[in-house]
This record gives sequence, C-alpha cells and structure tokens, in this order.
Amino acid sequence: MSSPLERLARSGPRVVAGLMSGTSLDGIDAVIVRIEGTGTEVQIETLGFVSEPYDAELRDALGACVEVTTSNVRLVSQLHARLGDCFADAVEGALAAAGLGLDALDLVGSHGQTVQHVPEAEEVAGVPTRSTLQIGCPAVLAVRLGAPVVADFRAGDLALGGQAAPLAPFLDGALFAAPDETRVLLNLGGIANLTVLPPGGPPRAAFDTGPANMVLDALALRLTGQPYDEAGALAAQGTPDDLLVADVLDAPFFRAAPPKSTGREDFGAPFVDWLVGRGPAAPADLLATAAAVTARSIAEAIRRWVDPVPDRVIASGGGVHNPTLIAMLADELAPIPVETTAAYGLDPDAKEAVLFALLAHEWANGVRTGLPAVTGASRPAFQGSLTLP
Repeated sequence: MSSPLERLARSGPRVVAGLMSGTSLDGIDAVIVRIEGTGTEVQIETLGFVSEPYDAELRDALGACVEVTTSNVRLVSQLHARLGDCFADAVEGALAAAGLGLDALDLVGSHGQTVQHVPEAEEVAGVPTRSTLQIGCPAVLAVRLGAPVVADFRAGDLALGGQAAPLAPFLDGALFAAPDETRVLLNLGGIANLTVLPPGGPPRAAFDTGPANMVLDALALRLTGQPYDEAGALAAQGTPDDLLVADVLDAPFFRAAPPKSTGREDFGAPFVDWLVGRGPAAPADLLATAAAVTARSIAEAIRRWVDPVPDRVIASGGGVHNPTLIAMLADELAPIPVETTAAYGLDPDAKEAVLFALLAHEWANGVRTGLPAVTGASRPAFQGSLTLP
C-alpha cells in the first residue's frame, strides 16, 4: 500500500476535498473535486458538495471566540479541536454525495475558520506585529480522513509582507479569464471581495471591498432571531438611510487604496452595535441600509479602482441568494451586467471550497500560489502547510 506522500507524487488526476468556513460563522462548505493539470490548464470536475450549517450552540461559541472582549485562550484551543471534527464530518458528507469512500481521497485543502486577521501592524510587547489565525485542527482532519491535509493558507503571504487576502484570485485567474474581456469576479461571503481580470491575463488586482453577509446576518439575528434574512425579504420591504450609508462609506477603510483586506476587526460586533444605534428603528429599513452599504461600497470600489470599466461582473458566495442585494448591486453598476458563476459551470455556493481544493492541489504540485500584485507581498508565497495522517 502506497504512503500518502507517494500518492501525492503520482502523476494524473487527484481527488481532493476543499473546505471553507467564512466570516459569517454560518457553517461549513465541503466539496469533492477531481483535479488534473496546473495553472490555466487545470481541469476541475465537481463530484459532490454539501453545506453544513453550524448549530446554534457552536455558532454562539464561535461568535464569542472571534470577539476580543469575549474570547479566551482555552476557548480558542477547544474550538480548534472541535472544528477539526466538524470539518471531517463535512468531508464525509461530501464524499457520500459523490458516491465515494475515504479510500478515494488523495488530499484535503482546509481554509479553517478565521478567528483573527490583523493585516496592519499593531504593537505587541513593543514590536509592530501582523497576524492571522484560522482554527480547525488539521491533525484531527488528517487522522479522521486518513489523507494528507494542507491548511494555514494565509500565513506564508503575511510573512512576506502581504495582506494574506483575498485568496480567490488564484482560482479566478485559472478559470475565468477571457481573451477579449475585462472581468470582475465578485465574492459575496461574510466580506465582499473582488478580482480584476484583464483580457487574457493573470489577476491585475484583488481586494476586500467591505462587509457583505457578515453584517446582514448579524443584524437579522439581532432584530428577528433568525440567522439570516431569507432571500432578502425583510430588506426588500425597507428603505435605506442614505445619509447613514454615506457616513459608513466615509470610513478610512473604504477610502484606502488596494491592496487591502478586512474582517471582524472593522465590521464585527462593535460596528453592528454602532449601526443599530445610529440607524433607523424599523428592522426592514436597517437591513436595507446594510444591504445598500454592501452594494454601494462594491460599486464605488469598481468605479475608483478598476480601469478600464469591466465588461461584466461575475458573482459567487452566499450573497447571490439575496435578490434584494443583487438588485441593489445591479442598479449601482448599470449598465455593467451582473451574472453568477453558475453561468460558467461553477456552483456559486461551492466556489470558495473549490478554491481550497485547488490551492492544496497546486501545493502538492510545488506551485507558489501567492499573488504579490494582489496582496502586496514581496514575492509569491507557498501557501499552506502539510499535515500527514
């Protein structure tokens, strides 16, 4: 029987699991893909996909873990182990959806759950320090699944002076570049981020534009007791507070030039508290205001930082299921058409999980997947660290 490293070294296609859990803390996306080739010649076939929501107790624990005022070292350590099992459960579910067993799995790529991302230096014991931390123990995953796991994808780029985000441009450039169009690939996850793809070329720029589902979901939970505003139905009944939207968009993050990245450090619980305190009393109006912040921040980022004007915007992530948000975005971007990755053969919900399967596959190929033009790193990073079963 061949060792895990010998299996990785073999030529030909690999069966790879990809795992993603975003800043919305809503759950785990797991995909099984068959991947062959490298770079723009890569071929990816989706075999199975599942999305497993966190239960309320685990979501609450993660919510406490990511906020500085409520987190502690023991909680981080315990959730690191607990999520390893959750991720393994999700992979087993995706394998079942693909009609495959554990013996078919060659490799796992796991992003983990971000609990802190500090791309701008803060002083620690007298020294300016930058950091990023994703939990979900890769050793638990490797032992449970009997397969090598590549995880910790952000640390290498950060060590080289980069923002370590966003990571999606590597997949965007491999799968979505067109010879005759400038395209913007937009991910509407907890945070919204975009990739600029010039005609026929590698990604020219990519950066976070601001909050997306993270703030919308936090408001829905606080105002309605539901984890999200299903199909944007409540926001559709509201009217945005345009003065408040303009006030939000005047913050330094939105005015800063790329490369830039963000997360709960800017748009976590304190921001939601501020928004509730400053915003309209009616829940529908407050949700509509938050959706307008997302739509307008994306449109302003494209107008300010993307030249020439893109031929189309191709969206993915959970936000594509919010018709209110998508309608606002289409209005802000008109006449630029807004599509989803489904039109190009990739499930918008599975895209980020596919990304981490691809990054793990390219790690095994010995490819540096870091993109200095995107993150500001001094050179391309090897992204990911290997854990064997």
